[in-house]
Amino acid sequence: MTSRPEHERRVRRLVEEYRDLPADRPVRLAKRTSNLFRSRTDAPPSLDAGGLDRVLSVDAEARTADVQGMTTYEDLVDATLPYALMPLVVPQLKTITLGGAVTGLGIESSSFRNGCPHESVLELEVLTGAGEIVTATAGNEHSGLFRGFPNSYGSLGYATRLTIELEPVKPYVHLRHVRFGDFDTFCTALAQECASGEHDFVDGTVFAPDQMFLTLAAFTDDAPYTSDYTGMDIYYKSIRHRRSDYLSVRDYLWRWDTDWFWCSRAFGVQRPAVRRLWPKRWLRSDAYWKIVAFEKRHHPMARIDALRGRPAREDVVQDVEIPVDRTPAFLRYFTTEVGISPVWVCPLRQRDPEVDWALYPLDPAVLYVNVGFWSTVALPDGIAEGATEGHFNRRIEAEVARLGGHKSLYSTAYYDEEEFWASYDSTGYVRLKKEYDPHDRLLDLYAKTVQRR
Repeated sequence: MTSRPEHERRVRRLVEEYRDLPADRPVRLAKRTSNLFRSRTDAPPSLDAGGLDRVLSVDAEARTADVQGMTTYEDLVDATLPYALMPLVVPQLKTITLGGAVTGLGIESSSFRNGCPHESVLELEVLTGAGEIVTATAGNEHSGLFRGFPNSYGSLGYATRLTIELEPVKPYVHLRHVRFGDFDTFCTALAQECASGEHDFVDGTVFAPDQMFLTLAAFTDDAPYTSDYTGMDIYYKSIRHRRSDYLSVRDYLWRWDTDWFWCSRAFGVQRPAVRRLWPKRWLRSDAYWKIVAFEKRHHPMARIDALRGRPAREDVVQDVEIPVDRTPAFLRYFTTEVGISPVWVCPLRQRDPEVDWALYPLDPAVLYVNVGFWSTVALPDGIAEGATEGHFNRRIEAEVARLGGHKSLYSTAYYDEEEFWASYDSTGYVRLKKEYDPHDRLLDLYAKTVQRR
């Protein structure tokens, strides 16, 4: 852990670095790891906040943690579990940072009862676009920034420190995998299970239109055994074959990270012969991400596919949120028109119905379902020249809008500017932008997430 005086020293240094960067060029945050799937068209000056990556303190009695903004959830969980506590929502991948999950949103299987990570923030310290450090809470003079920061993706400033709520845990998690044969009964059951109050965690996996599973999980003090999905065994494959399972609480939180959900299969790591030779320390999402980043820069596999006469492929990497009663319609559309499988589903409800999160508008009365899909899809033959980029993604965006949903902005988006701002509080955002970034040193939300500058 790092002391508060040391934190303040590092923040002062960060402010000085920020003020020394060229004032006529936009600034972005330099990160050693990234979970974003947006390419950038240029490389603006980078701000190194790598020194702000520690847990400052854990207050077991108050059930809070004081954490620097670049701290990964892996490090945060390692600091809280010895106190039998965890963050209210722990996003699925170890290297997601706390500041990143708040400014860019996060979700997991506790989100049906705890919402998103930003909803458990009590205090938010931000380096604003104006080069100032402000502390925002729900009730102080920076309350507008506190409510407008989630989903702003660094366009208003960067979180340097956050105080968050924690909740108690038990040593183990008991999982039940319940199979369904059609989308309607699956989504009806999902809504019922979320309303029952019987579970600590709910998520699901769609393998095919007639094969999908709800995973219903709860803390428990005792376990007759625990499974290990950090080596040869693969978690998502177990869902189809096990009705019941037990994991340590830590292994439950990171059950998806070892194989990046199921995306490790693209690297051959799920083949037993390869997996035996693959270093165990590389069985984690950030190792796979480095391979993806190399492909994005140099395109070796795309070149090989072209030489072999294979069709070009489009990245279809998205998380979308759909009202639960319209989710069957989206899943039918998606399996027919796109065809990626498996697909992850995770229920989500806003935790406090009285709060207005300006850039992340959810109807507090509605249970939403996050649908996550991360793969590539072969482009159809005869597609018109110039229409290849976004062929599938644009259609998905249109269907999500038709069904009254919206999508996360961590990946590529194709909205035009008018359509984009119709989904967000543009008036409130512009007001915050003028107050906290009056000289436009940070890219605005549309430029950063859609234009990919």
